Amino acid sequence: MASHFAEPVPARLLMWQRVREYAVPPSMIENATARRAVGDWAGACAAARIDVDLDLRAVRHRHGTDLASRLRADLRRLSPDLLRWHMPRTAPDGRLRPGLTLCLARYGAPGRATPRLVVRTPPAWADAGQRMSLALWEESRDGAPAHHPHPHPDRRFRLDLHRHLWDGTRSAELAGRCGAGWDPWPSRPPQQWAAEAELLLRADGLGPRGPLTVRLGAGGRGVFELVAPDDSHAPVLRPVREALPAQAVAALPVLPEAAARPLPDLELLRAGLVRAERLHPLVAAALSAPVPVRPPAGGPAPEPGLDASAGGTDPHRVECLGEVHRIALRDGVLTAVDHEPAQLAREELLMALGGPGLPCLRAIDTVHLSPEALPAVRERLGHGDVTGALAVVEGLLGPGAVLREGALRDALEEAVEGRIDHGLFRAGLVPVHPASLVTGGPGHRPRLDRRLPWDLRRKRGARTRPRTGLPG
Repeated sequence: MASHFAEPVPARLLMWQRVREYAVPPSMIENATARRAVGDWAGACAAARIDVDLDLRAVRHRHGTDLASRLRADLRRLSPDLLRWHMPRTAPDGRLRPGLTLCLARYGAPGRATPRLVVRTPPAWADAGQRMSLALWEESRDGAPAHHPHPHPDRRFRLDLHRHLWDGTRSAELAGRCGAGWDPWPSRPPQQWAAEAELLLRADGLGPRGPLTVRLGAGGRGVFELVAPDDSHAPVLRPVREALPAQAVAALPVLPEAAARPLPDLELLRAGLVRAERLHPLVAAALSAPVPVRPPAGGPAPEPGLDASAGGTDPHRVECLGEVHRIALRDGVLTAVDHEPAQLAREELLMALGGPGLPCLRAIDTVHLSPEALPAVRERLGHGDVTGALAVVEGLLGPGAVLREGALRDALEEAVEGRIDHGLFRAGLVPVHPASLVTGGPGHRPRLDRRLPWDLRRKRGARTRPRTGLPG
């Protein structure tokens, strides 16, 4: 019989699988949806960890009642958890793309520098907690922090042409806009790009036809033109016939990433890496009917618990002194219940002096120092879900446990320190990366050597440090 080997899952899809598992937890979706259902858009933003940096009263004073009313209507339609679900992310950790200003809506005539509703992400050194902020961008009076690395709206990352990715009232458009009825990527028909290109050119006030650029891969881009014999024919996107100068290419409109890239949820469903019920409810409702889904090979893997850490087959039992002993939560603390308190006190003293200790205590010590659930805790902390991470820790050790020195405690302390950095950035107290003050000023990439402060060396070398590469 011939051997059959399963095709390896692309690293990009594995990243998005982790993102969908940890980045937008169900508790955030439930809380944000509940606040939005009663008209509390600010409370929904708070539940989705989005800070609001705009004042509707000041907007009405500067731009009039009409613009303020449109802005308020968009804020009420905003589903902040859905926005977080579709935000651009970076490889390999799947965190929010740092230092980004992304346009959600434009108010004014096409092609003009009109006020825009934008969402911003902090720079990588201050992105602990994965918080975002809402603001109104105005070219003449930009309200962005002076120290934000990219305060102007990005041409490549924009959602004003894809409101279904953040507007809860238009999420049903997702299947049609993402090409769910077409063949899997990259055999997506050119006419799908052509329709998106026509929307882009009209929104930028350039008419229904003309040239534009599309990012084709890491560091590569193509120059295309949208053409048609007349207005009664469907436009076609084709490569330009003559090469354009570099300056002319740089000034061309850019097809947004939301149109140029396949929807990760669609790929995950087709690959059987996620079930529809694990998706955001609005996304699942939009994709449930038209998407051909390969059934997953098995159910989701259970959270690693005490069984592997303790070395036994039962999650709460371990072989000790020739018997099978129980380990369970007592008074909110993980305890070896089959040993007398006096014996446990003696054995703990023996372990503190370097002795071997009882197998039960060694199992508990392993859970404290480096439990098998540590990767799940780190993933949650990396995506800002401190509540979920603490729930996992309490499920392992109990709510009354005192963390000992080890990898688990280090991960929680690093998350706390990162949130302090984010608070300093939000307050404008640290205008640039702290390392630039030591190693040559803004824009200088610090070297990982002895001159770098210890806390920055530790942060640069941490496994949880976010990378800035784009998912391929």
